[in-house]
Amino acid sequence: MTASATTQQSIPAHLYASQSENLSLLPQDRDNPQANATAAVQAKFITPRDPVIETANGGRLPAVPLAEAKKLNLFKDEAEIQGSRGGEQAIRRTTMELAAEQETDQGATLDDSMSGQSTRPEAPLRSAIPPTETHPLFPQLPMYGPPTFLRNLQTFAFQISSAILSLAFLGTIVLGSIFTSMPILIQHVYLRLTFRNPNARRPFYEEEKRRKRARRESARAWKRQRRRNSGSSKRGDDEKTTRDGNEYKPTEGGRDPLVCDVGYYARRVGLDVEEYNVQTEDGFVISLWHLYNPKDYTPASSSHRDQDNPIVFPETYLEDGHATPSQQYPPGDRKYPVLLVHGLLQSAGAYCTNDDDSLAFYLAKSGYDVWLGNNRCGFRPQHQMLTYNDPRMWNWNIRQMGVMDLPALVSRVLSETGFAKLGLLCHSQGTTETFVALAKEQRPDLGNKISVFCALAPAVYAGPLIGKMYFKFMRIISPGMFRLVFGIHAFIPFMMTMHRWLPGSLYGALGYRVFSFLFNWSDTRWEGDLRDRLFQFSPVYVSAESMRWWLGRECFASQKCILATREEGKREEEEDESHEMGMEEYLEKGTVQQTEQRGLGAEGKKLMGSKAWYDEQVPPFALWVAGNDELVDGRKLLRRFERGREPHVRVVHSKVIEEYEHLDVIWAMDMIEQVGREVREVIWQTAPLGARKMCRVPKGCENIDIWDDSTSL
Repeated sequence: MTASATTQQSIPAHLYASQSENLSLLPQDRDNPQANATAAVQAKFITPRDPVIETANGGRLPAVPLAEAKKLNLFKDEAEIQGSRGGEQAIRRTTMELAAEQETDQGATLDDSMSGQSTRPEAPLRSAIPPTETHPLFPQLPMYGPPTFLRNLQTFAFQISSAILSLAFLGTIVLGSIFTSMPILIQHVYLRLTFRNPNARRPFYEEEKRRKRARRESARAWKRQRRRNSGSSKRGDDEKTTRDGNEYKPTEGGRDPLVCDVGYYARRVGLDVEEYNVQTEDGFVISLWHLYNPKDYTPASSSHRDQDNPIVFPETYLEDGHATPSQQYPPGDRKYPVLLVHGLLQSAGAYCTNDDDSLAFYLAKSGYDVWLGNNRCGFRPQHQMLTYNDPRMWNWNIRQMGVMDLPALVSRVLSETGFAKLGLLCHSQGTTETFVALAKEQRPDLGNKISVFCALAPAVYAGPLIGKMYFKFMRIISPGMFRLVFGIHAFIPFMMTMHRWLPGSLYGALGYRVFSFLFNWSDTRWEGDLRDRLFQFSPVYVSAESMRWWLGRECFASQKCILATREEGKREEEEDESHEMGMEEYLEKGTVQQTEQRGLGAEGKKLMGSKAWYDEQVPPFALWVAGNDELVDGRKLLRRFERGREPHVRVVHSKVIEEYEHLDVIWAMDMIEQVGREVREVIWQTAPLGARKMCRVPKGCENIDIWDDSTSL
């Protein structure tokens, strides 16, 4: 074999080695076994648009551009066959495919040169954003290679710039919230000086007073019980509890210390929590909290609750000796599983802040097996391989939460409970990631694992609040400037520092004022004495890239929808207008084509459904829309379903609560009456028949029949 032939045969191997180094965790070094163990081996495609990098030691690295992942696999394949008889053909095929990709890259480079951005891994971090033309709703994420001295220096520079500029932005927001609170404070003081109670005008004032007295009495009773228990045995206490018929005996009580601990608040109402670590398919470790009654369930061992492998929905589940929840209950007395997922800048603890009137505790005491899912990073950013300061740790947005986090959570709950499906309940951003994940272009097979999707304040279409000045600022600045101001790591991490440093009452009051200023929320329908507690579970760590998806110039804030472009939204509005107007008025506008579509009947519906987001795998939907919600437009989503644009979507329940704001669906004092009871019934109504036979009937659902699919919208 000639030297020329040897060189030609080595081309794929060199290309593969070079591409592998670009996508590895650490720069490759023959003398560094740790670096070699983290070398990129191949790209695994979770969905056709979501590759993850598998390393030599079995780890996974997240979020690389599609073209880079395809190159790695292509070069790997060609390198493996370079010694075969088809070596020359493989080389020619490699050369042709590279030429085609280079031609595409040249076009992208031309656009990059005009915009100051680049897709290349060696590009400066500020300009490492892919062209936005890749996808109008989900642009590809930046490409970050392994850390080098220059990259570490650039990363540090971004951390410094974002620490200063984002803190200035946060300070402006805080000052704005204080300034706008002054009229309210003045009015409050005036009413006090004139011997009037400013709280008397609150809609639940009398109920607030009753609950406050009840909490005080409960705290006093807790102290008395503790004194009595100091000389009694635990067995005697349990026997007394049994005689009194109290199924849920609190194991915490007294004055609320305002702590960020969901287990503490669960124990105040006679429940408890165990925490599972769940690994996503791209290597993130996320928290899953399991609510249980200590009287009828034994918590799993810490080793059992530790992170599992990143495979979702395995065909078999290996036991480690611990009895899963499904095995701890006798036949016919199992609990149907329900997974709750939180909103933006929150954790799942938001469902656990109102004592027995918390949605999570209410469902658990009704007889469901309640699990609380948290998205990536949360309070403790954790990845199998990446560290906090690595920009790849924060290179994700709503798609990764929907396509990676949600399936991992659902899979772990089903594995632990032994059921084929579960009920899914989400609020705000949690609904967004679910609507995205279930789309036919994303991960529609997830719908086969969900018996019903309950969406509270569904965040699909933007509300008028997106036009506020401070949101406009984030939308008009360039992607590079956004990264300069807010960085390439966590979004304004100083908020979490304040959470750790400030007393709970001060932090809760400040958190309410800031979020009220930003989102036009009020605490009118919340229990005033618990307001500071409500904000102990927010904010959490989220990526700046995720906030750029929500508020930047390219995605949600610009398109005003999570799954349709602005142009498609305008056409949808025109169709809605034609539906509302009389035929004669509409004909006068001269838009004959749309008028004809309006009168097509079944054919017209088929045409409107041709651009549907979901296929036949989508689970039934139940929606609770806040009628006074300025952040998102839930009514527009209901219209989409009512007008036949989603022929496969079956709406089992829908409700508009006119007086509710965005957070009232989980925090209002009458939430149990307005939302909780209906959620409880809908989950049981849509549970599979086989599961209903195995499970205890939830309280209040004794007369609820199984859902008739033919009656859905």
